[in-house]
Amino acid sequence: MAIGPPLSAAISLHAAVLFLLANVLLAARASIHYYDFVLRETNITRNCTTMSLLTVNGSFPGPVIRVHKGDLIFVNVHNQGDYGVTLHWHGVKQPRNPWSDGPEYITQCPIEPQTNFTYEVNFTDEEGTLWWHAHSDWTRATVHGAIVILPSEGSTFPFPKPDEEDIIVLGSWYEEEKLNEVLNEDLAAGSDVPRASGYMINGQFGDFVPCSKETTYHLFVDYGKTYLLRIVNAAVSAEHFFSIAKHNMTIVGMDGAYTKPVVTSYITIGPGQTMDVLLTTNQSLGRYYMAARRYSSEDTEVTAFSHINVTAILQYKGNYSLTSPPIFPSDTLPGFYDYFAAANFLAQLKSLANEEYPISVPQNISTRMFITASLNELLCENDSCASGDSKIASSLSNISWVNPSIDVLLAYYRNISGVYTPDFPDLPPMWYNFTGDDLSTSLAVAAEGTKVKVLNYNETVEIIFQGTNLLKGSETHPMHLHGHSFYIVGSGFGNFDNETDPQEYNLVDPPKVNTFSVPKKGWITLRFTASNPGVWFWHCHIDRHMSWGMDTVFIVLNGDTEETSMRPPPSYMPPCADASKIALKESASISSNVNQI
Repeated sequence: MAIGPPLSAAISLHAAVLFLLANVLLAARASIHYYDFVLRETNITRNCTTMSLLTVNGSFPGPVIRVHKGDLIFVNVHNQGDYGVTLHWHGVKQPRNPWSDGPEYITQCPIEPQTNFTYEVNFTDEEGTLWWHAHSDWTRATVHGAIVILPSEGSTFPFPKPDEEDIIVLGSWYEEEKLNEVLNEDLAAGSDVPRASGYMINGQFGDFVPCSKETTYHLFVDYGKTYLLRIVNAAVSAEHFFSIAKHNMTIVGMDGAYTKPVVTSYITIGPGQTMDVLLTTNQSLGRYYMAARRYSSEDTEVTAFSHINVTAILQYKGNYSLTSPPIFPSDTLPGFYDYFAAANFLAQLKSLANEEYPISVPQNISTRMFITASLNELLCENDSCASGDSKIASSLSNISWVNPSIDVLLAYYRNISGVYTPDFPDLPPMWYNFTGDDLSTSLAVAAEGTKVKVLNYNETVEIIFQGTNLLKGSETHPMHLHGHSFYIVGSGFGNFDNETDPQEYNLVDPPKVNTFSVPKKGWITLRFTASNPGVWFWHCHIDRHMSWGMDTVFIVLNGDTEETSMRPPPSYMPPCADASKIALKESASISSNVNQI
């Protein structure tokens, strides 16, 4: 069953003129930028090995997009690679325009090799640092880059203007040259998927990996200055701790929104998240490691991940001896399994929430949802999986997402039936001790489906995400919502208590984010207003979990006016490989509708 967008109410000529005038004024205020992204295979040498990898404009990480708040950009993506690709503008809300949001088979089909597609990316209230990345298979391992959103013209930061700024992108490295091919083989077989062999800062391993010391990233600084570091975690499936030897950092922003200042010796940053931190260079002239270490929230007996610290060097300018090695942040960089260091850090984050940067936390909730996030298994009839009678999966409320062959947005817009069903539940199918030990494996059997949640325009939504310990696979889940930011009003360990836990909610200055981790054996509560009509992806940003099915889609219906309704599609969208089926499905939908009249 598909639900088509309701017809917008008629708009008077006077209202239409005002709406047009408002858009003209907005266009006059904002700047328009144009980018060309050329995707092609590029020889990259790391760790003594050269591989051919897909990059944008030959760079790894990819190009930085720089805009002011309120700007509009057009990115023409030329795919000269060997397989289909889509791009996503992570954290950019894309008001009324899901057609340019990018997730494969959610809002578009892939940009096939030797074709191109132009994305329209509209920046509205975002300010700070976001990022862009491929959103098809695991192509984002090498196809990603930062987005710098400066204050709007004529305004400035809500903190003293830094002397300089720099970008720190954390990334992953895989030994599999044909990563997507291996991934799809593993998914089909039901076995575990590839694991990163190492992590990177700005595309480099650092001093502790063979053949890497000469290319370690350096940030050269002057004594006594303040630097704004824009930190992006582009790693495919890993959270990280990050610290700078002998230097504190002051967090001032996260996910394209400002925070109250927090002074810290380390940060915890999940995949998909961005943070803005201020660094004052007030130590003795010398060299200091900026180091990131994998944070593993899995059980301590799980050791199948890279234990090599990725490093860059903060190097003071001046006349001094370079014979001593850089100082390592041994006393401030948490250990691999330091669960409490991760939780304590995230608990400090709060929105700036002042007159200049107000927030709007929904108070009266119209839709409440309780969603479990689990690792699961899917049963294979007659031992049809290479792994036997079951295969690895993940789920939201025991539903393991299956991508359709036609994107959900197209099916919604054209009212094509048989692509998805609008019955994602508000509650899980069963209740049990979600975070208990030795849970029955029967609880872990998930059902596959392409189920979406439908919301009316401007509904106020509260979601409790509850992590589970099914298959003893409890770990953190950085959940990301496309098309909206949301407020983290509460979090905790163990099972959510609907009597006591809401009493501790922060409804005054909760962090405003687009990605936030459900803690291991714990829960978070978030709130947002569904004010962006369209089709929007909800998924775990650990791509292992996303590929296994920890995803769903929210469809926000149109409002009553043109400016509260989804825009029509552009003149060209990348065609779906199953385009022939679209006409058949449309014909079936029309026939069904006619028969019901």
